[in-house]
Amino acid sequence: MSARNLSAEKRQRQNEKRRLDNKSTKSAIRSAAKKVVTSSEKKDLAAAKEALLEMIKRIDSAARKGIVKKNSAARKKSRMQRLVNRLG
Repeated sequence: MSARNLSAEKRQRQNEKRRLDNKSTKSAIRSAAKKVVTSSEKKDLAAAKEALLEMIKRIDSAARKGIVKKNSAARKKSRMQRLVNRLG
């Protein structure tokens, strides 16, 4: 659907740029979470803790910007923290 005026065209450009930024941020969160899971499956406590800190940093940043909801961020962090705590 094509925009009818200049402000609508600008809004479309802004929305597309934000969509791509948000998509990359969510992907980075998923990648960081996967690192936590794989290192915990290998029983590598040091790597798991390091990956957890990186994941928490990314999730908090996304939650602050409104990319993920506050409760979703808290839930993801809690689950990963429990996973790492079970190791040692």
